[in-house]
Amino acid sequence: MKILIVGGVAGGATVAARLRRIDENAQIILFERGEYVSYANCGLPYHIGGTISDRNRLFVQTVDGFINRFNIDIRIRSEVVGIDTQNKSISVHNLAEDNIYQETYDKLVISTGAEPIKPIIPGIDDKRIFSLRSVPDMDQIKNYIDKHRPKRAVVIGGGFIGLEMVENLYDAGLEVSLVERLNQVMAPIDYSMAALVHQHLSQKRVSLFLEENVVEFESESNGLKVVLESGKELVADMVILSIGVRPDIKLAKEAGIKIGSLGGIVVDDYMQTSDNDVYALGDAVEIYNPVIGKNALIPLAGPANKQGRIVADNILEGNRYKYNGTIGTSIAKVFDLTVAATGVSAKILKREGIEYIPSFTHGNSHAGYYPDALPISIKILFSPVDGKLYGAQVVGFDGVDKRIDLFAQVIKNNGTIYDLQEIEHAYAPPYSSAKDPVNMAGFVAENILKKKVNIVQWRDIEKRDITTSLLIDSRTVEEFNMGHINGAVNIPVDDIRNRLAEIPKDRKIIVYCAVGLRGYIASRILMQHGYISVFNLSGGYKTYSCIMSDRSAPNAMCAYKNIKEDGNMAEVNSDTKTINIDACGLQCPGPIMQLKKNYDQIGFGDRLEIKVTDQAFGEDLNGWCRMVGAKLINIDNSGGVITATVEKIAKDDSVVPTNSGDNKTLVVFGDDLDRALASFVIANGAAASGKKVSIFFTFWGLNVIKKVKKPSVKKDFLGKMFGMMLPSSSKKLGLSQMNMAGMGSKMMRYIMKSKNIDSLESLMQQAKDNGVEFIACSMSMDVMGIKKEELLDDITIGGVAAYLDRAENANVNLFI
Repeated sequence: MKILIVGGVAGGATVAARLRRIDENAQIILFERGEYVSYANCGLPYHIGGTISDRNRLFVQTVDGFINRFNIDIRIRSEVVGIDTQNKSISVHNLAEDNIYQETYDKLVISTGAEPIKPIIPGIDDKRIFSLRSVPDMDQIKNYIDKHRPKRAVVIGGGFIGLEMVENLYDAGLEVSLVERLNQVMAPIDYSMAALVHQHLSQKRVSLFLEENVVEFESESNGLKVVLESGKELVADMVILSIGVRPDIKLAKEAGIKIGSLGGIVVDDYMQTSDNDVYALGDAVEIYNPVIGKNALIPLAGPANKQGRIVADNILEGNRYKYNGTIGTSIAKVFDLTVAATGVSAKILKREGIEYIPSFTHGNSHAGYYPDALPISIKILFSPVDGKLYGAQVVGFDGVDKRIDLFAQVIKNNGTIYDLQEIEHAYAPPYSSAKDPVNMAGFVAENILKKKVNIVQWRDIEKRDITTSLLIDSRTVEEFNMGHINGAVNIPVDDIRNRLAEIPKDRKIIVYCAVGLRGYIASRILMQHGYISVFNLSGGYKTYSCIMSDRSAPNAMCAYKNIKEDGNMAEVNSDTKTINIDACGLQCPGPIMQLKKNYDQIGFGDRLEIKVTDQAFGEDLNGWCRMVGAKLINIDNSGGVITATVEKIAKDDSVVPTNSGDNKTLVVFGDDLDRALASFVIANGAAASGKKVSIFFTFWGLNVIKKVKKPSVKKDFLGKMFGMMLPSSSKKLGLSQMNMAGMGSKMMRYIMKSKNIDSLESLMQQAKDNGVEFIACSMSMDVMGIKKEELLDDITIGGVAAYLDRAENANVNLFI
């Protein structure tokens, strides 16, 4: 039998090797348009970054090695340009000799893979713009870096390859910005889990630009300008395009082979195309996804290898072996973080109209009392009817791979959340806990499914009716003071039985804690004391605060960047005493409490070095240092462990931000045009003098910073009523005196224009350009039903703590 294979790498090379192992006499010819027949495609970014220093290690098999071992006719630099299914032949362009010839076949295998998407954007043909899909692409990028020593890179696309390139360009010494058109990186996971990745990228000093499209590339003397749709401009020395791939189906389509609605080659259970003598596999085909019962495009190396084995067996033994589909199990390393997913996401379930329940759990990679336990976060999606497991997402620093594999096997076997509880895992303190995080995800899901607990999601907190609900923070007082959800009442879980009189039975009760466990206990106590409407926040404050932080500070850099760059690192003299604290495995407020306990016992000039695995610790530490007057010497996040050094100093020597004590804060309470004008005139005057100015907009003052053109947002009845009765934007504000049904404000604007006085809107833009900080009161937004999307861009959402933090370092505080 004569078998032709179009394309090597994962799929085609696997077919060829399997064919020879089964049939020593088959005539096998493999055509590859490049020079390499079998290489580790997924390893390409890591050679660019230097993790894989030896380029030769990327090659699974050389051409000569393949020929010698398997006796296969390998024809590199041979591009198949046509398929004639009627005469069972192909046309081949010999690139080395530049001629075209025909080759007949008994069976044909198409393994053409996928091609990078290259959009039509002005300037995209600049030689400093690269894609990564093959070994020559890798060589081109690495040679450019070695020769030109670029300082700045922009990666466009936050998928697997994009994120791997971000990390490896960073490792190669470049300053990296990432542009993604969606509101998150890594499409296989949901936004709620991607927020953890965003946080980590910021900690690693990566500038993140979400919901942004590139509209133009412009060559400049100092680099390549990347112009975004929002008007922002980035300057880079090189750009990596990683916006996705699409099946390479040109050959199959021109040959009349059936192409599916998703743009891939259609194959049956045996990997056979619409032509009985042609098989196809890998990234070029649409493959069945058993979770949703439909075909999908799932370009992964693992499935391609398995498909190759089945194709070879079916060619030689008849169609006896079925491919049971792909559920899309994937994993990626993002700096110190590991991100993995299997099954389908909430986005896909919503698109397919499949009802589901999401559940968040947080745990440790192994027993918390054993050293180096690192945080691991899990989200599962399951059927509200029978608990069938649809999908799982895991983000953490250690042990993510083995957990996602366990979830994948349950989903692959059509299992349920009850199967998660029954998984028998290898347990010893260095490797896991007696109840593994996978088991815990199953236990929590069972409680939800059997109504032992009712849950709300992070989105529901924003939508809650504050007039008919009560939000209870069941953490300790110390945790509550370090940060909490606005409007929450602090009743620690251990005190809840003694404080039932404070909790009304005629209101909806929402309870939360750090990760969900204490909230569950509190909700069980309340339910058994006659409270009917009790709900626990899934994932607790950890999930909620991470998402809220991500939403309120898009494209922001974390404080981790500034510690070293601001010159705050100090030399350690011989008399400096440093105490080391291991707070790994402790959740908030454990690390801060350990820090405070030891801080009180050291002398001035002495230092504490603390190691923490709670990823929210960095922001907590900044606030704590400001409160106690400690000097933050250094903070670093490596391998999922945050290491920070603080020094105890006399209050008179406290290191404070530049201009601290000379800053200005304004509270804008009203929405009168004249008062708003006065606010921005004062703010711009102070900013022009080099002062740091913060304006806190609360209650009616929020109307000043509303967008003129607002997106459509969902509101409850009271929110809609407020929207109808209040000014829709700054252009609709009236005067505090002589408004005369709006005539007064029109006269004021006319007079200002005639006298060349800037309008309110111009003053507001000047304030933003001058670096004036706009803070919207989150509590007032909740009360008045105002959504973040309705406010001007780049607004900080904050509460009283945010205002007080600014006011404490200001010598002028105006209430307008």
